[in-house]
Amino acid sequence: MSSVPAVVVPAAKTHTSTLIFLHGLGDTGNGWSSVSENFRLRRKFDECAFIFPHAPRIPITVNMGMQMPGWFDLCSFSDFTMREDETGMLKSINTVHTIIEEQIAKGISSERIIIGGFSQGGAIALLAGISCKHKLGGIVAMSTWIALRDKVSTMATDANKGIPIFQAHGEIDYVVRFDWGLDHSADPQEIADLEEWMEKRIPTRA
Repeated sequence: MSSVPAVVVPAAKTHTSTLIFLHGLGDTGNGWSSVSENFRLRRKFDECAFIFPHAPRIPITVNMGMQMPGWFDLCSFSDFTMREDETGMLKSINTVHTIIEEQIAKGISSERIIIGGFSQGGAIALLAGISCKHKLGGIVAMSTWIALRDKVSTMATDANKGIPIFQAHGEIDYVVRFDWGLDHSADPQEIADLEEWMEKRIPTRA
């Protein structure tokens, strides 16, 4: 379980690793839980628990102030650096760090915890990963960008300055441009590549 609202998929066998994955703007944790279902059907990562947190509903400036699930406010889709919501980002980073601490308290080695995210969730995953005081297993960043660019270098802890990062991005992404960093979505090849990368980061211990 998690103190943070989330879809939690327990490990099928002895719990030795955890993937925490953050959805994009307007989505919920349910939108990415199918990834774990795919792995379970094929008996992949049976020792891994999957946590898909739900972002809180907040007003989103670029969407005329409409309330929707978001990890932080956005003011523009053409320039994500415009008036960045640092307060909202730091709050979401703290949320991720809380989940990490809970997993460590359950006996999971921090080096077998992976943080990931898609789009807006990926931006938080990158910041939360590099700023974590515990050495993590890796970061998954899909169709995303580097937020707080002027401060990100000072946020990195010694523990995670060399953290492995799996990054995937569509060449025809019209939401988050490829030159910042396929379409604005994940395709089967990306998931297959992610699976191969995860097998190296959190191999089965049994």
